[in-house]
Amino acid sequence: MGFTFLDRELVCKDCGEAFVWSAGEQEFYAVMGFDNDPARCPACRRQRRYGNRRPPQKYRIVCSGCGEIATVPFRPRPGRAVYCRKCYHSKPKKPDVA
Repeated sequence: MGFTFLDRELVCKDCGEAFVWSAGEQEFYAVMGFDNDPARCPACRRQRRYGNRRPPQKYRIVCSGCGEIATVPFRPRPGRAVYCRKCYHSKPKKPDVA
């Protein structure tokens, strides 16, 4: 005997807004063995899951290939060439050495 799921309206415990818990989400919860209904709306779940992470540090550089100003997600080392995205992807790849 299979279950029939219907969309349900729930209230978020964080923001107090009503949200729809779809039949598809309910089926997913049942398949995964989750016993409890979600307590937070999707926006508050996303905020709770990812909101406490600090954004990645970006560093301004002058591209060694074209001279344009760009940003990179790592701290450049002095004396080493650093390229913007366009120049980096246009450089020929070094062959693998066996």
